[in-house]
Amino acid sequence: MNAPDRYERFVVPEGTKKVSYERDTKIINAASFTIEREDHTIGNIVRIQLHRDENVLFAGYKLPHPLQYKIIVRIHTTSQSSPLQAYNQAINDLDKELDHLKNVFEAEVAKHARE
Repeated sequence: MNAPDRYERFVVPEGTKKVSYERDTKIINAASFTIEREDHTIGNIVRIQLHRDENVLFAGYKLPHPLQYKIIVRIHTTSQSSPLQAYNQAINDLDKELDHLKNVFEAEVAKHARE
């Protein structure tokens, strides 16, 4: 079969960065972030979180090709912020939100285990 190995979807090759940053040369306060070994699940979550930031004018992502295991997130911000700041803030906010969700879930499981 001509399909790539399954592990290639998840394992970042040696010497490859998980996230790379490229400033846009034509639009001020715009950039692209390439996130290796991720798909629509992470792309959509990051996009939605970026839209919650009032300094983000545009946030979108694309999956270049179904056999390329990476997404490209584009961010355009106001002059009060930078794409790098917006991206880092979105990731930090998602980390806190998911940590809270995990804690609530574990508390409910523990509560029902006692019953």
